[in-house]
Amino acid sequence: MRIDAYNQIQQVYEAKKVGKADEKKAASSSFRDQLILSSTARDTTVAKQAVANAPDVREDLVSSIKQRIDNGTYEVDVNDFAGKLLEKYSGLF
Repeated sequence: MRIDAYNQIQQVYEAKKVGKADEKKAASSSFRDQLILSSTARDTTVAKQAVANAPDVREDLVSSIKQRIDNGTYEVDVNDFAGKLLEKYSGLF
């Protein structure tokens, strides 16, 4: 085994190592990461915020229906209800 050849190879690899000073120079370069959003992404963000700020329950609609139920004046159209029920049922299969 030739030891002098090993020393020469080690010298080659040592020359390529980056020192701590060189690492700091590379870290302080003028390159920065950027994030550029498309107009679609911005619109989606605005829409998500609008949905998040909207109430889950439409109180005006619910209160009028509750009042009609309490008064006994709320009526359901049987044919309309049956039609919607069949639509839902046929959509499951």
